[in-house]
Amino acid sequence: MKKLYSLAVICIFVSCKKETPKPTPVIKKPVPAIILTDERKVEIDTAAIGTFKSETLKQFYIASENQTVWGNLAKRKYVLAQLENSDKLGLNPEDYKASQLKKFESKISKLSDKDLATYDILLTYNFEKYLSHLYKGKLDPKKLYNNWDLEEKTFDVNNVLIKAFNKDKLDSIVDNIQPKTQTYKQLLKALEIINTFPDDNINSIEGVEKIVLNDTNSALINIKKRLLYWNDLSGKDSLTKIYNQKTFEAVKRFQERHGLASDGVIGVGTIKALNFSKEKRKEQIIANLERWRWYTSELAENYFIINIPDYSLNVVESQDTTLVRNVVVGTSKRRTPVITSFLKTVVFNPTWTVPPTILKEDVVPAMKRNRNYLAKKNITIYDTSGNVVDPIAWNENKPNNYRYVQSPGYSNSLGLMKILFPNHHSVYLHDTNHRNIFGRNNRSMSSGCVRVENPLELAQHILDVDGNWPQDRIDTIIASKKTMSFKITKKYSLYQWYWTAWSKKNQLLFRADIYNLDSDLYAKLRN
Repeated sequence: MKKLYSLAVICIFVSCKKETPKPTPVIKKPVPAIILTDERKVEIDTAAIGTFKSETLKQFYIASENQTVWGNLAKRKYVLAQLENSDKLGLNPEDYKASQLKKFESKISKLSDKDLATYDILLTYNFEKYLSHLYKGKLDPKKLYNNWDLEEKTFDVNNVLIKAFNKDKLDSIVDNIQPKTQTYKQLLKALEIINTFPDDNINSIEGVEKIVLNDTNSALINIKKRLLYWNDLSGKDSLTKIYNQKTFEAVKRFQERHGLASDGVIGVGTIKALNFSKEKRKEQIIANLERWRWYTSELAENYFIINIPDYSLNVVESQDTTLVRNVVVGTSKRRTPVITSFLKTVVFNPTWTVPPTILKEDVVPAMKRNRNYLAKKNITIYDTSGNVVDPIAWNENKPNNYRYVQSPGYSNSLGLMKILFPNHHSVYLHDTNHRNIFGRNNRSMSSGCVRVENPLELAQHILDVDGNWPQDRIDTIIASKKTMSFKITKKYSLYQWYWTAWSKKNQLLFRADIYNLDSDLYAKLRN
């Protein structure tokens, strides 16, 4: 059911707040003393430190007994180079006062004690800010989105910085604190790749509904220019208005890189992707780098990872991808939430309780027209006491006084199986009674839950740890049409995340930003 979405109080769904593990309290380590060298150092007025209103900064200079610390030229040069080149990591050098610091450095030998202290404080404050942004992002996703549940990342920047400072290993600190995931590395590579492209000045492609092989259309001139620009079309082209075979193959390559149906038909989706400028694609990459800094730094040994805009689920075990599935995700109005959790239970033959929105928008109008509407869908009406209500006795003026439950079966809206995991949105992975939709290109169709292709194979894969889950056991359970729940004994984390750009084999890959998050996030990053 296209308008399917999960109800917050499904009777068999245990309270998420009780299931969610309590976060381990963060114990702050004492700040180590800073080992100062013999270079010029001066006393710092604590009032100057106080103007930054940063407890971290205050503690840093307590560790140096309120003396300047950046007297060593090599250490200063490393910090300045990092801040000045932060754009290579998708950050903005001016967020860290790179130009101002460079001016201080240019006249370092002539600085008064007061100015030297100011320079020292600015170096520390901005480098720590930079390190923090690299580790956990510049922005806080909880303040941006109400449906993003990610583990909070804590970062003791003073301990990290001072230890590297004392051991003279500042040159490794930046690499060590960044995410280690392959996708993040692919995003950094994507940023490097896109920076090699020249500025583009190709006009937008407009007024195109559909172009097929051998068509003639004036828009093909700019289409070919863009394909040449992005290296999907190689060699020289006469830039004619004819859609020839060579361009057809180039379009298919372009479509594949953008997650479109690679059929060579130039339609609205292909034109929209072609019309992205280099600058817009670069902004998209930078927005995705920020997101990946929000996510957990180290992935679990075994996990499910869902990329919402890619409509894909990968099962990864001991760094090996063991299963890949197409999925259906929430619409832009009923978005699939971003979640970090763990798999808990497989439920075979689930029932489905009609949620309020579908009740209001679909069921009530249909019931007013035909009292047999729910019976045809195998949905039973219950009153507040749990008694079955005859559709004829149903009070259409008080529809919210009832509970509407669909019996298990092949045609159940949740299909034959669902997988539960603790979360604050009452969403889960499940089968569907619309099993022909997984071949579609755009699969943003659910009401928040994630529908999975071939879910029974997935269930067997995660349950069959000791060989106790042969296929015929699952077949017998399904045939019984009885709702049965089984705990998942093998530990799997769940990462239900959102990213629209990466790279692979030196090729840029993009996906449609189905929830329109990229441009807004980039704007906030550069605000």
